[in-house]
Amino acid sequence: MAKAFASQGDMTEKKITFDEIGEGLYAFTAEGDPNSGVIIGDDSVMIIEAQATPRLANKVIECVRSVTDKPITHVVLTHYHAVRVLGASAFGAQQVIMGDTARAMVVERGQEDWDSEFQRFPRLFEGHESIPGLTWPTTTFSEDMTVYLGNRRVDLMHLGRAHTAGDIVIHVPDQNVMFTGDIVEYHSACYCGDGHFGDWGNTLDNIKAFEVDAIAPGRGDALVGKEMVNAAIENTRDFVESTYRPAAKVAARNGTLKEAWDAVRAECDPKFADYAIYEHCLPFNVARAYDEARGIDTPRIWTAQRDLEMWEALQG
Repeated sequence: MAKAFASQGDMTEKKITFDEIGEGLYAFTAEGDPNSGVIIGDDSVMIIEAQATPRLANKVIECVRSVTDKPITHVVLTHYHAVRVLGASAFGAQQVIMGDTARAMVVERGQEDWDSEFQRFPRLFEGHESIPGLTWPTTTFSEDMTVYLGNRRVDLMHLGRAHTAGDIVIHVPDQNVMFTGDIVEYHSACYCGDGHFGDWGNTLDNIKAFEVDAIAPGRGDALVGKEMVNAAIENTRDFVESTYRPAAKVAARNGTLKEAWDAVRAECDPKFADYAIYEHCLPFNVARAYDEARGIDTPRIWTAQRDLEMWEALQG
């Protein structure tokens, strides 16, 4: 490989923040690394996103223990990606919840995704020896379900395809706060390698219709206040559209993947080059946009070998 993926050289530890975004609701963020969420109920705690390893999950647990000693009973996973789910065992939760489609994607491509992400993100997978295996849910649902943490209602919903086919969001009605996973990002690139560009905008509209007061996004700072929430939603929309549009134009004239790469860079670099994980995401985003524009609806499975072949093609 002539050049490594940007994330392979990122070994700098990130500063953790733990912000209350509603009463008993917290966003665990780390400078563009995957975020987690915390929902404290009457007598128990729900975690949103499990991190890549038990080592990283324990950092979330440390933050939880700084605000409550209630037991962690539920872990909710918004989708199947390894950096989101493989730390689940650390929480010892009675229930691990995913959407049906996300579980099906673990069956179809979970191991391949783990192998691919492991070599892309060496820092996130420090301590990988403690991962017991693929994370499997104890509970799944199709379109929506409700969990009660005592009297606190938590609604889990599939609002449409976006970052993956199986994305779900988590809404806490009593505070009108949402945890969106990687459907919404803040000053971080969207990873679109398993995405659905044509559906993403409609899914953002469905989130926007809730008019929430705060969002814990997939990456980046917590979004507090409707102005910040709406700005992040529209910025995410701009990122997705700015990636797909030039790649689709190249595909329409039977141009090459390398030409699509150049076209996307020309449009996205001026706006997004300083975003977290931008350089890492770009090759995967261009490859998926190019595929979708050529009529490939289901994202092709990423493997370490496919990563290498794609990167070599983009290097020209």
